[in-house]
Amino acid sequence: MKYRILVTGGSRGIGRAVVEELGTRPEYQVIAPTRDELDLLDDRSIEAYVEKLEPVDALVNTAGINILGKLHELDSDSINAMLNTNLVAPLKLIRGVAPGMKTRGGGRIVTFSSIWGMRSKEYRTLYSMTKFGVNGMTRALARELGPSGILLNCVAPGYVLTEMTAKNVPPDEQKRLCAEIPLRRMAQPSEIAKTVAFLLSADNTYITGQTIVIDGGFLA
Repeated sequence: MKYRILVTGGSRGIGRAVVEELGTRPEYQVIAPTRDELDLLDDRSIEAYVEKLEPVDALVNTAGINILGKLHELDSDSINAMLNTNLVAPLKLIRGVAPGMKTRGGGRIVTFSSIWGMRSKEYRTLYSMTKFGVNGMTRALARELGPSGILLNCVAPGYVLTEMTAKNVPPDEQKRLCAEIPLRRMAQPSEIAKTVAFLLSADNTYITGQTIVIDGGFLA
């Protein structure tokens, strides 16, 4: 029987790297819904998707958005979009898949945090608020669901050289950022994906309730 893994945000960036990494393993069945199939901003879409979803063994909450802005620029639409996509939707998906995991004898859940959920920076109020929340949610649920054999963790990437980074950050700015990282480079998406793959695997038998920082030493 295939090990079934649901991955959100799998169409680009780190999410796509996660899907590709997991797809190399023949024992896995990776389910990566499109936005048309699962709209994280729409409660009815989440509920309908979970209702028809067959039980899964693992969930990776990769999807997220980052709206930057000064305090007076944070309108209700931005606040709701950030909270729903980055924090509320992952919670609802976890709530939806946990019963099936219990019937299958356990499971693995990884939700994406960020270095900006460990410290923060100006104009990242909404993003940090959601990522600090993800960390707290994961710790609380690790305690609640641990007796059922469900392990929950976060991964907190630092600067990652995705297509969007390459497009939106000029080369000179990339050099400046890399100079702040002890390893003097940004992470490749595949490096983040390999950590996720380990946390989902049978080799992870005792890591739960943790936020795994993958930042090349930036926060050190």
